Amino acid sequence: MAKILIAEDERDIRDLITFTLGFAGYEVVAAANGEEAVNLARQEIPDLVLMDVRMPRMTGYEACAVMKADAKLKDIPVIFLSAKGQDAEIQTGLEAGAVEYLLKPFAPDQLTDRIQVVLAQHGK
Repeated sequence: MAKILIAEDERDIRDLITFTLGFAGYEVVAAANGEEAVNLARQEIPDLVLMDVRMPRMTGYEACAVMKADAKLKDIPVIFLSAKGQDAEIQTGLEAGAVEYLLKPFAPDQLTDRIQVVLAQHGK
């Protein structure tokens, strides 16, 4: 099953997503901020990254841009998670290299459905 890196600074949300994805059969690696997410991505080479937009040390946008500039990480699909759904925010996320932008709150089955679609689109 696919390996997913989740980067979320709010512990409760991170734990909920980790549980949801683990229950769905995914291998999950979790980071608490953008800098940690980049370092873990380099170590783990996940099949997909779920990333909050607003995090300490490095925003999701910044972390995504760093990953997309790294030859080993550039092809890993990134899905942003955010409570902010303004068009400008979504556009910034897509310009940073994300393939999808999910708005919080979301249902667990909505999350796993979107992950399945994105993994399938990327041959995983």
